[in-house]
Amino acid sequence: MTDFRRLTGMFVAAIGLILSAPQAIAQQPDRGDEPGLVADDAYQLDPEWQKQVVYFRTTEAPGTIIVSTAERHLYLVQPGGRAIRYGIGVGRDGFQWQGLVTITNKKEWPDWTPPTEMIQRQPYLPRFMAGGPGNPLGARAMYLGTTVYRIHGTNRPDTIGTKVSSGCFRLVNNDVADLYDRVPVGTKVVIRQKPEL
Repeated sequence: MTDFRRLTGMFVAAIGLILSAPQAIAQQPDRGDEPGLVADDAYQLDPEWQKQVVYFRTTEAPGTIIVSTAERHLYLVQPGGRAIRYGIGVGRDGFQWQGLVTITNKKEWPDWTPPTEMIQRQPYLPRFMAGGPGNPLGARAMYLGTTVYRIHGTNRPDTIGTKVSSGCFRLVNNDVADLYDRVPVGTKVVIRQKPEL
């Protein structure tokens, strides 16, 4: 009988852990949102995350942005079966998404107003922060459709290649400025969670 009670107790505890896991994931702070921190421009990205031209097979037209959250790369499709590949930070578990959107706005040194949902998860964040070197959105932002998500810079270059954000895609400031100069408002953006076969 005591073995049965012990097993029942373990079962109930396990169910409790399983049910609390999504809430625990939602409560994790975004390691990249550190208002006031100024990016270390001397930080050297691992070669995997450095901007480079790569061979890239796709049916999408040149000028299209393809985000691969699984690979943690953003591709800007170029003519001739190539793409410019950038290393990115993506949404942490529970905050990844996929879809087809367009760039609806672009801003240099954007102001940051964290969405209500983010404030609820991370109440220590400011309600507003003017653009500048200490702003978590970094040097540039490209706004994605009618969503709250953006492709933007970061003041935490060490988060590139990781899953840390609340759903936005972050690049080091030099890379986001390069991408910003290459794409106009209206650019098609394809977000994929799994690599295309």
